[in-house]
Amino acid sequence: MELTHIRLLVDNYKECFLFYRNVLGFNVVWGDEDSNYADFEFAGVKLGLFERKRMADAIGAEYHLLRKRSDKAALIFKVEDVEETYRELQKKVDFLTEPTVQEDWGIKVAHFRDPAGNLLEIYESLGSMGD
Repeated sequence: MELTHIRLLVDNYKECFLFYRNVLGFNVVWGDEDSNYADFEFAGVKLGLFERKRMADAIGAEYHLLRKRSDKAALIFKVEDVEETYRELQKKVDFLTEPTVQEDWGIKVAHFRDPAGNLLEIYESLGSMGD
C-alpha cells in the first residue's frame, strides 16, 4: 500500500476550497470552487477536499451535519519561523493559540482552524525532538 494523500471531508466545500487556495496559497492540481472535490499539492504532499454529503452517498451512509466539536485529526505544517508565519497568517485567520514553546515536544507551535473546523498546526523545531 502507498498513502497518496489526505482527504478532508467538509460540509462547506466552497469556503474550504477558497481557504486552502487563497489564504494558505496551496496549488490546485484538480478541481475548482464548484466541483465539490479538489486536490491541492504543496511541498510534495497532496491534500484533497471532498463534500461530506457526497462521500456519505458514495459509501451508502446516512448524512447529517456534524454538530459536536471533537477533534479527531489535525494537519501539521512545519515552518521555518512560527512567529513570522503567525504574523502573516494572522491577517487571514483567527488563531486559537499564540506561538508557544512546548519544551517537552521541542517545538514552538500555534493553532488555527479551517472553515470546516479542522484543526491546523504550524510548528518549528527547537532542536532534534520536533523533526
